[in-house]
Amino acid sequence: MSKAFTRETDSEEDDEPVPVAPGGARNYVTPQGYARLRQELLGLIDVERPKVVEAVHWAARNGDRSENGDYLYGKKRLREIDRRIRFLTRRLEIAEIADPAVHHGSDQIYFGATVTYADSAGLKRTVTILGVDEAVSSEAQVSWVSPIARALLKARVGDSVRLVTPAGGQEIEILSVEYPASSG
Repeated sequence: MSKAFTRETDSEEDDEPVPVAPGGARNYVTPQGYARLRQELLGLIDVERPKVVEAVHWAARNGDRSENGDYLYGKKRLREIDRRIRFLTRRLEIAEIADPAVHHGSDQIYFGATVTYADSAGLKRTVTILGVDEAVSSEAQVSWVSPIARALLKARVGDSVRLVTPAGGQEIEILSVEYPASSG
């Protein structure tokens, strides 16, 4: 079949899946997380996309587009950028900024807390509870809708809570809770 009859789609169905909170809950994000997402969006719109558009424009002037790698790669990259822009725009529109610094000094666990806990084997772990769009598991950050965060939320230092995992339930003891200091 000729390339002329293949379809490059730009439809919404190819978009990244939008993480959803359980039961239509809010999309909480810290002020820093919101700023990072907004900075990424503006960087894509103001810097990355114009560069790729220019490269595609240059490549399009070089003749046969069906065998032009720069043109084909550029068009693919443009679709990826546009998809990410749509995703970030939707997530920022529904974001609800929650500043964890308002709980500074509290021993109760809320959104934005950094919690140290010990499991039944005595293994200590520390996690920070953040928004769905900003949590990075490799940096010991968990989404506030994750099982560990849901078990920890509202508990206090010294409490034992039950964490249900695929391997079964276990008791964990909360050792410490910290919040960032107010920047203002």
